[in-house]
Amino acid sequence: MANDAKIAVLNERMSIPGLAQIVGGNGGLPKIQIETASAAANIYLHGAQVTAWKPMGEDEVLFLSEKSQWLEGKAIRGGIPVCFPWFRAKADDPKAPAHGFARTKEWRIESITKEPGDSVCAYLSTASDEATRRWWPFDFRLEYRITVGKQLKLELTMKNTGVSALRFEEALHTYFNVGDVERVSVRGLDRATYLDNREGNRRKTQSGELRLSAQIDNAYMNASGPVEIKDEVLGRRLKTEKWNSNSTIAWNPWRDGAASMGDLGEDEWCRMLCIEGGNILNSAVTLQREETHAMTVEISAEMLH
Repeated sequence: MANDAKIAVLNERMSIPGLAQIVGGNGGLPKIQIETASAAANIYLHGAQVTAWKPMGEDEVLFLSEKSQWLEGKAIRGGIPVCFPWFRAKADDPKAPAHGFARTKEWRIESITKEPGDSVCAYLSTASDEATRRWWPFDFRLEYRITVGKQLKLELTMKNTGVSALRFEEALHTYFNVGDVERVSVRGLDRATYLDNREGNRRKTQSGELRLSAQIDNAYMNASGPVEIKDEVLGRRLKTEKWNSNSTIAWNPWRDGAASMGDLGEDEWCRMLCIEGGNILNSAVTLQREETHAMTVEISAEMLH
């Protein structure tokens, strides 16, 4: 079915008049467009990727690259990609897609519902198929509930639908929109142990607030508490709370890394910072047959007083 016809059918079946509709987004890709009295958001079926979330009266919370590619099989640069079932490169297959296949897979809309507190929940799913088994020989079902309101709540549930145990990594790779990455501070990671990917996952310990002056790719381990970005330029605090997530990842490619990325503008690196919840490396999750695991991340924004 052509995209336009598919979008029309989805919109007729799933839309909520005045609150949520399915429309053609960038590249003609279907997206759920939500607007309530408390917030607006865009969610692409491509990767089940939230690309925008803006509480009413505030600046856009998520960063989205102006050079992002909007093509089937290509990852969207920005928003909140779903990294699954591995993070970074696949350890045993360098040809496998970075951060897994979930972020380039088209997801299915199960429902869109109005929720209490002037919010809307988009419920999407995907499952194993011939294409995923090419890279990862396990059967699974992923369910993703995205609740858009004054807070952005993300609930990712993984079910092992196969006959054997499996082990996976996951992350909700949130690109935050910041005024100037060199003028933000990140709180909540003091004294946390992290693995520095720039130095072969060398083990280090965070001391005090995280401030950036160079490229960063840190995986904080046993870091399950809330994390806050204090943004002096945009005058706000961005808070990430999470449940069943033992890893917090901090990433920015800086000028040198951004120069090699064709889907990131030359100076865009200074307006973004990834702080994300997940379970990666030694916090990867093992599920027995028919077991499930649910990870929740909630994002909020408030003005500095």
